[in-house]
Amino acid sequence: MPEKLPAVEEDDVATEATAEEGDGEEAARMDLTVVVDKAGPCKRHVRVTVPRSEIDAVISKSVNGMMDAATVPGFRVGHVPEALIRKRFRKELADEVKQKVLMQSLEQISEDEDLEPINVPNLDPEAFEIPDEGDFEYEFDVEVRPEFELPKYKGLKIDRPVREISDADVSAYVDLVRADYGQLEPIDEPVSAGDYVTVDVSFAHNGQPLRTLDEVSVRVRPTLRLQDGELAGFEKLMKGAVAGDVCEADIKVSLEADNVEMRGETVQAAFTVLDVKRLRLPEMNQEFFDRINVSDEEEFRTRVRDMLERQVVYQQRQATRKQVLERITESADWDLPEDLVRKQVDNALRREILEMRQAGFTPREIKVRENELRQNALSMTRKNLKEHFVLDRVIEEEKIEVTAGDIDEEITLMAMQSGENPRRVRARLQKSGVIENLEAQIKERKAVDVILENAEFKDSPLPLSWQTDVEAIDRSICNPISDTTVEDEGEDDAAE
Repeated sequence: MPEKLPAVEEDDVATEATAEEGDGEEAARMDLTVVVDKAGPCKRHVRVTVPRSEIDAVISKSVNGMMDAATVPGFRVGHVPEALIRKRFRKELADEVKQKVLMQSLEQISEDEDLEPINVPNLDPEAFEIPDEGDFEYEFDVEVRPEFELPKYKGLKIDRPVREISDADVSAYVDLVRADYGQLEPIDEPVSAGDYVTVDVSFAHNGQPLRTLDEVSVRVRPTLRLQDGELAGFEKLMKGAVAGDVCEADIKVSLEADNVEMRGETVQAAFTVLDVKRLRLPEMNQEFFDRINVSDEEEFRTRVRDMLERQVVYQQRQATRKQVLERITESADWDLPEDLVRKQVDNALRREILEMRQAGFTPREIKVRENELRQNALSMTRKNLKEHFVLDRVIEEEKIEVTAGDIDEEITLMAMQSGENPRRVRARLQKSGVIENLEAQIKERKAVDVILENAEFKDSPLPLSWQTDVEAIDRSICNPISDTTVEDEGEDDAAE
């Protein structure tokens, strides 16, 4: 929704008059001259001229307030001469006048000009001084919402993926859950698919070392995904290796890696095998059921089925949402400023991870998805921002609101899924700033729901979501700075 230009914070002024002056009074409108120019995609340059007469009026009002309450030795309160007030409180008066002029003019610009800012303007009050004579002029840049015509969003034709969860689906996922509680046992055998290897990994580019990763535990899957690149054929590369072997392969760095110079470059990776382990799944006995907090196998399978059904709903929502957003943003050919895009990259990652947590995905599945997102972060964020602006217009058009009950319901659901107290979940979301993402997420979900309620559907088969052919590690090839993940940050916040 459109935001107002933020008010300038007032400094404390050393008189009682400053605290009391103006209480209950509405400031008179100023006779401003405002010129707004386009300064780039979604950016406006604003030039403001405050006439001398308006400045003098503010000065006069401030002086009168000080005269009524200022305490000066030798004079009764309310009887200090105006000239003495202007001289004795010259600095305080100048600061107060500057703050009032800026605050009042910015508020008036926010009401009069159709700017719709999306970020705090680039405005530093300390850089301005009100002149002793003549008009006061100042200028600033502000990022604004893009201007576009809202596309037709009702009556869309949508393919809706559907799936009935089978007993075989449940059994397959039961084994995945058991794997989280399994024991890794060292083996004196060559590597096979599904084994775990502890490896030292070194990356080099054109013969020059980039970085090394020590003692990384990796499961041998067809694809190994890092934050800024992935190695297809990882399973074939490692198969048959034993401790002491060095397996080498080329990896192409993502075109959207944090390290700009390395984008699209091919690096050489060397995996030195330290040991090989094989996973032994726990027995399906009472000891195991107690560990996962279920009474028996029947309850275990029931919970897994419920979780898989939630994931089907999540995938169905994501698939239909994707189609909706593609349709309503087909005409969104307007540009976005790069600095705005970069600011939103981590925010977009947080929101996706939040949705996956709510749907009950495992940390490993979330890690796989996070690394995929990081490899395409810039283009995906650019796309997500355009979707956000279009949905924001739908929210305005449909007058969609988020209630405290909506927030409570989401937090309660997250607490149930994680086995935590709702208060603890809320506190963690508030501390990490994700609570604002949650509110925006609910609004946009309601907007998509409105579109889907008015859509025409054609059902199609839905494949299972979990990826057993991809292994992810939370490390980058060439940029150690990105090794802290969004999920890790949230856990750090909770720990504090």
